[in-house]
Amino acid sequence: MPVAALLGVALYGSVFVLPIFLQSLHGMTAWQTGRSILPGALASAVTMAVVGRNANRLDARLTVAGGTLLFLLSMWMLSRLSMDAGAQDMFWPLVARGVGLGLIFVPLTNATMAELDDAHLAPGTGMFNLTRQLGGSLGIATMATLLTRYTAQHRASLVEHVVSGDPATMTRITTLTHGLIGKGMNTIAAHQQALALLDGQVTARASVLAFSRIYVLSGLLLCAALPLLLLFKTGKGRGSMGPVH
Repeated sequence: MPVAALLGVALYGSVFVLPIFLQSLHGMTAWQTGRSILPGALASAVTMAVVGRNANRLDARLTVAGGTLLFLLSMWMLSRLSMDAGAQDMFWPLVARGVGLGLIFVPLTNATMAELDDAHLAPGTGMFNLTRQLGGSLGIATMATLLTRYTAQHRASLVEHVVSGDPATMTRITTLTHGLIGKGMNTIAAHQQALALLDGQVTARASVLAFSRIYVLSGLLLCAALPLLLLFKTGKGRGSMGPVH
C-alpha cells in the first residue's frame, strides 16, 4: 500500500504540473498539450497490455523496479528542458515515462493482491485503489504548493542579479527599449514596457527552474518506495501462485 501511495503522489503530481508547464511557459493550447502528451499515454497503454498478458511469468519486483528507474530517467530528462524546448523535445521523455508506468501498474496490482484470499480480494483491491487515489490527491496539493514556493525562491535569487547598474541588465533593458521604440513606442513608454518584459522573463526563468525541481522530486519520491518491494514474498500474480487459503 505505501508503494501505491507514493506511486499516486509521483504520477498525479507529475501529470498535474506538465500541462501547466506546456501552457503557461510554452504558450501551447489545450489541443497542442494533449497532442504532446498523447505519445506517452499510448506507450503506457501498449506496455500495460504486453505486461498484463505476461504477468504470471514476470516477477513484479523486477518490473516495478525497472519501471521506477525508467520513470526517474524520464523525470530527469524533463527537468533538463528549457524555455526553447518544443513538443519534439518532450516526445522521448514522455514515452519513457509511459513505458515506466506501464511496467509498474499491472505487476504492482497483481503482486499486492496475490496473497489475499478470495474473501478479502474485493476489499483489498478497493483499499489499494483508494490508497493510490489518496496519494494522488496529496501529490497534486503538494506539487502545487511546492511549485509556487520554488518559483518564488528562484525568482528572489534571480532578481538579486538584475539590478540597476549591472552591465548585463542595462544592456538587456537598452536592447528591449530600442526594439520597442523601433515598433513605434515613445521613449518613456518603451522603457517601462522593457522593464515589464524583463520582469516577465525573470519570472519565466524562475518557473522553469521550479518545474525542473518538481520533476526530479517526483522521480525520487517513487524511487523511495523501492525498498518496500522487499516486503513481497513473491513477485508473482495470483494465477501463478495456486489457490490462496
